[in-house]
Amino acid sequence: MTGIKLFVGLGNPGDKYTATRHNAGFWWVDQLVASSNSKLAMDTKFFGLAGKLSPTADTWLLKPTTFMNLSGKAVAALANYYKILPEQILVVHDELDLPPETVKLKKGGGHGGHNGLKDITTALGTADFWRLRIGIGHPGDRNEVINFVLKAPLKDEQIAINLSIDASIQIVPQLLNGDFDAAMLKLHTKN
Repeated sequence: MTGIKLFVGLGNPGDKYTATRHNAGFWWVDQLVASSNSKLAMDTKFFGLAGKLSPTADTWLLKPTTFMNLSGKAVAALANYYKILPEQILVVHDELDLPPETVKLKKGGGHGGHNGLKDITTALGTADFWRLRIGIGHPGDRNEVINFVLKAPLKDEQIAINLSIDASIQIVPQLLNGDFDAAMLKLHTKN
């Protein structure tokens, strides 16, 4: 089985959104960049910040700068250019249905109302890509969701989210090798 060739972190560009829950995917990619000494640079043909995962020769990192609702434009541009298959893509995103200390890996499925996932599914023509779901919790009222995801987490929530990001960065070697069962076992098993 082939491993991940494209790690995509979802978020919204601009200082206004940097600290908001909806940018959890960006935080994850930023952490991977820092821990691997990789570099990202604006690439207009891929509509985002892109770069190779160091020290790999053929694995890409991407933070779309299209705003969440148009994330598929960036993902499809890079995937099509480098002939990366949907099952070789991992999309990292915020997840309302998980508490802040939780992170889950899964392949395929619905978009659960997440506009970034919805747009990527449309752009790729399939939902058959991997997702790393970073729990941000739920406001308890669906009418409050938009307001909730566009606000910064509370201090204790931010600590829990950061810990879950740190834990999930540890499975990158398994993801690169295509050993998804081992990655899920490591990620989903609490010590």
